[in-house]
Amino acid sequence: MSHQSSVTGQAEKSAIKKISMRLVPFVALMFFINFLDRTAISFAGPNGMTQDLGLTAAQFGLASGIFFIGYILLEIPSNLALHRYGARKWLARIMVSWGIVSLLFTWVSSSTELYALRVLLGIAEAGFFPGAILYLSLWVPSAYRSKILSLFYLAQPLTTVIGAPLAAMLIEQHGLFGLPGWRIMFLGVSIPAIIVGDRGVVLPGG
Repeated sequence: MSHQSSVTGQAEKSAIKKISMRLVPFVALMFFINFLDRTAISFAGPNGMTQDLGLTAAQFGLASGIFFIGYILLEIPSNLALHRYGARKWLARIMVSWGIVSLLFTWVSSSTELYALRVLLGIAEAGFFPGAILYLSLWVPSAYRSKILSLFYLAQPLTTVIGAPLAAMLIEQHGLFGLPGWRIMFLGVSIPAIIVGDRGVVLPGG
């Protein structure tokens, strides 16, 4: 019995190691892109967006905060859909959706369009974070869950450390494709979301 328990324990540790090395980094990458996408407006604002769109400080503040209207309203429905369609497919759908919406920011031309896109972005991103937690939890025994989730949470501080220089690098590409730097940045953060979201369909089922 003790030998069998030892073999079972080794198999479990091996499975957890595979999850840590393959599944967690991919989901953490999704979270990294999510956080970068959500905060992109804070980099765009002082780097030409407010001037190009003729936004006042109040209008820019409204555009930043209005995101949470759609996000909060669709949080519960999104999680219900996640349980119905499966975490893997729903997370992929969420990511591709917000990538498409974020891409549209590249061509935004007025405060009204900006408000509409920020609401749509909130709707598109609703349910991603709890969905990602649920997905990882389905693959990890409770004894290992806190360790695995802590690795996932590391994506947020990494976004702060890496995200700002990355956004600055994209903004510095001013003139590429005939676009100002802040529009290039939205283009740069949206395409990875669509690509990684599409790849998310091949994640193990959940």
